[in-house]
Amino acid sequence: MPRRSARRATVIGGGPNGLAAAVSLARAGYAVHVLEAAAAVGGGVRSEEGPLPGFVSDVCSAVHPAAYASPFFRAFGRDRIDWIVPEASYAHPLDGGRSAIAWRDLDRTADALGTDARAWRALLRPLTRRIDALVETTGSSLLQVPPHPVTALRYGLRMLEQGTAMSARTFRGEEAAALFAGVAAHANAALPSPGAAAAGLLLAAHGHAGGWAYPRGGAQRIADALVDDLRAHGGTIETDAGVGDLSSLDWGDPARGDVLVLAGSPRLALTLRDVPAAYAGALRRYRYGAAAAKVDFALDGPVPWADPAVALAPTVHVGGTRDEIRASENAVAQGRVSAAPYVLVVQPSVLDATRAPEGKHVLWSYIHVPANSDLDATELITRQIARFAPGFRDRILASRAVAARDRVRTNPAEIGGDIFGGAFTIVQALRRPVVARSPWRTPMPGVYLASASTPPGPGVNGMAGWHAARTVLADAGERVSLADLFG
Repeated sequence: MPRRSARRATVIGGGPNGLAAAVSLARAGYAVHVLEAAAAVGGGVRSEEGPLPGFVSDVCSAVHPAAYASPFFRAFGRDRIDWIVPEASYAHPLDGGRSAIAWRDLDRTADALGTDARAWRALLRPLTRRIDALVETTGSSLLQVPPHPVTALRYGLRMLEQGTAMSARTFRGEEAAALFAGVAAHANAALPSPGAAAAGLLLAAHGHAGGWAYPRGGAQRIADALVDDLRAHGGTIETDAGVGDLSSLDWGDPARGDVLVLAGSPRLALTLRDVPAAYAGALRRYRYGAAAAKVDFALDGPVPWADPAVALAPTVHVGGTRDEIRASENAVAQGRVSAAPYVLVVQPSVLDATRAPEGKHVLWSYIHVPANSDLDATELITRQIARFAPGFRDRILASRAVAARDRVRTNPAEIGGDIFGGAFTIVQALRRPVVARSPWRTPMPGVYLASASTPPGPGVNGMAGWHAARTVLADAGERVSLADLFG
């Protein structure tokens, strides 16, 4: 495409969606400048050294099945990143040295679930077989006509089944019930609920299709690949450049075709001049959800799981039975923290030796907490992991905790410590952040939204950024596909 250097694109936020929008617009000929509040670019895909020298911890996301399956990243080029695709997508330890493992091989997973083998296959095989159609169906605004109606119907019916009291009848055994509860609990929502079921079904389907991949060297590698491409196409990035008020920002002239792309909280748009009252009201009604309290550990060896098979899965859901996980997540929904919380654990160094010194390991973990919580989750997480890995406490060399209320200091988009860009409910899937077929476009000339607060919502997939860029180009009279820009 011919370069149109007269047209400027200013992108606020250098996370995966902001960078996806920036790369797309730069390739389409815009002069792109990214403003990032933190000292390093990456947002939800940032990595840093710690808790000790030589250990590499991910600041936010750590495992990226959505990125690996994303149409944006497929077009961008997955081979730009050294992906690790484990055979075991996720594990779920249980008391008594037992565990359930979600292998990438669906039949291997189901066969180990005994009496629930048939139910596991019936729940997930139709979605796994149509994973590309499912990704496309869930990858845009739900107010549009679904591109794959049959897949959308199957997904919707299973969501209603697993998101209501009917879910109690799906599995008879403790292992299968816990295995699905652990993946549904990613949504940080009440259980059972349609929103949590939707998230769990999509994530579980990814686990049996492409797998729960993650980049060798840390999540930062995703940001690095995008930054390299942006700079190769003339884009620039400015860090330590937080913008709290857009009213005085010189981002250009929309009459000339200049655009402002907001890849953080939509609340920032309220600082613009002349925001229509109805739109401002809709943004104020948009609701943020519960938060995450995170702890990184440096370990003097691998986690000593009671069942050694758990060490085969980089991602581990720690929390016990389905009933225990539901009690933990429902406590958070009621503004409390359970004494035995659900813990999302990632042990990347079991397959990635670059993440820790030889013989050592790094562990990433968080629990769900109410918004703005100041809780240091170190002891709660340590106790829960040690329940299923006796001796874990003795392996700890150092730890570093980040309370929910402190997350906004490194990522202004994480309001109250909400890492999903808004409460994950069915209502807010339709109103994200406003009810519109193209919610990436705002009523303010030249201003667009490109964060996880817009469809398709949370998850490192770059699609909100791509949709924002595509909308910019459509408004400029250009119908552009991913293949046009990256083919």
